[in-house]
Amino acid sequence: MSPAPAPGDADADPVRQVWTLMRRFVEAHSRHGELADALGFRLGGGRGKVLLQLRQGPRTLREIAEANGVDAPYATIVVDKLEAHGLVERRPHPDDRRRKLVTLTAAGQRALETADAILLRPPAAVGTLPPGDLERLAELLARLLAADAAGG
Repeated sequence: MSPAPAPGDADADPVRQVWTLMRRFVEAHSRHGELADALGFRLGGGRGKVLLQLRQGPRTLREIAEANGVDAPYATIVVDKLEAHGLVERRPHPDDRRRKLVTLTAAGQRALETADAILLRPPAAVGTLPPGDLERLAELLARLLAADAAGG
């Protein structure tokens, strides 16, 4: 049974309808509040993204800025906030004493583990789908991600 279109949208574009339903489902199961409660602060403003990137290893401020499409002063603000929470630290770069490497602290690693435990937990409704539907949904989402990565 397909969901009813929004009022005034009787002839809704199916692409728009699917996107609206996907957004509603994801927004209904947002875990950002739960994560903020567990950590004691929010990871907005690019902080969460930078923290996840540092999981791959230390980065310079320039690398952080480039990876996030921001300027160096904004990357510094993000790192300063993460550092204030004890999640990252700046260390001397082994090849260039003028530069610093931003690296995760033990608290930063624990914060990532907490984030994983909260954000990667599927909503209960997903588990109610029969195996065949789950396989089809996974296939469709993988195709969407591939099309997005290909730029189209």
